[in-house]
Amino acid sequence: MFNLPIGLRAKVAVLSLFLLCLPWLGYQYVWEMEKYLRSGQEKTLEGTTQALATALHERPTLFDSQASFLTQVEQGRDLYAYPLAGPIQLDGKLTDWQHYQHRALHYGVDDQIYKRDQSLPLSLDFTHMVGKYAGYLYGFFDITDPHVIYRGKNSLSIDRNDHIAIATLAPDGQFRRYIIATTKDGWISAFELPKDPSQTTPVIPEVKIQGKWLKTAKGYNVELRIPLNMVGSKLGFAIYDINNPKTRQLDAIVGTSAIDDVNTLGTVLVPSPEIESIIKGMAHNHSRIWVVDRHGRVLAKSGDIRSDNSVWTRSTIEKEGHSYWDKFKQQYLYPIYYKILTTPPKDFIDSLQDSTVLQGNHINQALEGKQGSTWRLTPDNKAVVLAAASPIWIDNKVMGVVIAEETTHGIRTLRNKALEKLFNVILTIMSMGTLALFFFASNISSRIRKLRDEAEEAIDNQGRITKSIQGSTVRDEIGDLSRSFANIVSRLGQYTHYLENMSSRLSHELRTPVAVVRSSLEHLSLQSLNPDSRKYVDRAQEGVSRLNMILNNMSEATRLEESLVHAETCVFPLDKVVSGCMQGYQMTYPKQRFNTELVPHTILVEGVPEYIAQLMDKLIANALEFSEPNSVIDVSLTLHNKTALLTVANDGTPLPENMSEQIFESMVSVRAQKAQDKPHLGLGLYIARLISLFHKGKISAQNRISPQGEITGVEITTQLPISKAN
Repeated sequence: MFNLPIGLRAKVAVLSLFLLCLPWLGYQYVWEMEKYLRSGQEKTLEGTTQALATALHERPTLFDSQASFLTQVEQGRDLYAYPLAGPIQLDGKLTDWQHYQHRALHYGVDDQIYKRDQSLPLSLDFTHMVGKYAGYLYGFFDITDPHVIYRGKNSLSIDRNDHIAIATLAPDGQFRRYIIATTKDGWISAFELPKDPSQTTPVIPEVKIQGKWLKTAKGYNVELRIPLNMVGSKLGFAIYDINNPKTRQLDAIVGTSAIDDVNTLGTVLVPSPEIESIIKGMAHNHSRIWVVDRHGRVLAKSGDIRSDNSVWTRSTIEKEGHSYWDKFKQQYLYPIYYKILTTPPKDFIDSLQDSTVLQGNHINQALEGKQGSTWRLTPDNKAVVLAAASPIWIDNKVMGVVIAEETTHGIRTLRNKALEKLFNVILTIMSMGTLALFFFASNISSRIRKLRDEAEEAIDNQGRITKSIQGSTVRDEIGDLSRSFANIVSRLGQYTHYLENMSSRLSHELRTPVAVVRSSLEHLSLQSLNPDSRKYVDRAQEGVSRLNMILNNMSEATRLEESLVHAETCVFPLDKVVSGCMQGYQMTYPKQRFNTELVPHTILVEGVPEYIAQLMDKLIANALEFSEPNSVIDVSLTLHNKTALLTVANDGTPLPENMSEQIFESMVSVRAQKAQDKPHLGLGLYIARLISLFHKGKISAQNRISPQGEITGVEITTQLPISKAN
């Protein structure tokens, strides 16, 4: 594992990521609220259907006594008058029926009422439908008949030719029959037949029934309209086919139902204008309302779910703002939000828009006398539609169902608005919180870094106290730590100062007793002593001499420190000083081999040449003492980035671990603890460091590594800045 340094600001930034839980929690909360809103919308819609159903309870006049009270309906026999978008132009061309062709029914062999010769194939069939618009019942017949026989111009009979028979139980309760026959293409002629089904004469012209007869390549078309006040709940149409113009015998009858008896007539369901007026009064609910009979056939309809303007939708409408914040939200925030949110589509496929028969579990529950509701997706999966149903009771029987439908667009929009506001608040809180935490962490880290820098500046590389720390006045943990550091550094400074001056005080204090002892020994040595006493006096004099040498060494460092303060510097060639010193060392130590490598050009430095020579003395003395017998001492002077590098290297005992800096301290030595010819206080490299610092350089020691990667000895490098005069 890598121990990567991570600052306080980075840690706070990572911890602030937990604030991202807030949007998730807010989203989950709004999602749960949406579930409750959906439940509320469901209950509201059920209440709407119940209110409408209450307005229709026990009002049997609103429901057709025959069509709505049937136990079951039979397609083709029981007709449905579809609501038409506009009036039909009666021209026989059927062009106005193109949008309704998918609702037309085909009648053929299965619908034949009479056939004269069963051995012959049936040559008659037709397509038919009826619709309702503005108080009229419209219908068309697309008839296939290879032999169209018209009524004779001078014939008094109206049934010995191709014709259409209509039978209905009129609203006044009377059974009425009509015949549509014509002598040629054009406007039809309608006649009312006697009430007795066995009679076809006398006839009475009926001008209220209007239409157009148009011959086609396969037969003929008939378009007609009948006032709704002439049509009751029972209705039937029959096409009479006559193929022989001479005999004019009836060959076949194909119809929607038998029309000779009121009991055999089929029914017709016409959407109720009274029910439509009632549900239009509920238009303020802005739902799509259906009223169906017990067979699921639509009696009335109002509203359109595509233009939903419910209370849920109206509550989300806001005035568009023109402030900078509103523009910022529109341009930057909302595009991000709606990567997650879904906008309700303005257009979607409504498969039930023109339905005339409705089915579903909610309708089945309502027909069983219970309220029901259901959710469904539109075929294009763009919208969710809620449908609720309530039963309509008449004489303790369910005679119909009120159905209300709404989309969830309003709730989804309301959810989006809530999430937008929630995200805006959370984003603001997160931004302010993150910035506050960041600045707080920055303040803490800057104070800690300041304390670290003060601590590093207070102590140099040699561990000397060079500067004090100013304690912070802030009353917190970091301020308390700063004051503690200031107190510690102050006490360490006092102790270091005591240690630095200890050698000079010892030297001063010990010189007098050493002089007394020396003078006493000198007087004693002048006297005649026996050999044993003389031996002890000589040993005492030798000890006093060693002690005097120690005092001289201690005084040397003290004198050097004092002399460095008042020394006058000059620019001198460093290479010549080093070269002269090496020539002297070669003469002084003839048995020691030296390898000297100096730059071929002059290196000027600013300082005191005598001190550089003293520096060389200490480094060479250290190398001679620690080098192996018969080994070579390497001395090099190179130039690197306007810095002169003076290196003295020897093969021998390596540096102990963690002693590369400590060996330059006062009275620190790494020599073995054994009897030595001369006393060593560890002041040589300490003096070398003082001289390098005086020349604004620095000195360092490290183990010498051979090309094979082995430690062979020690090398000490002194870095001195060159003069600008170079």
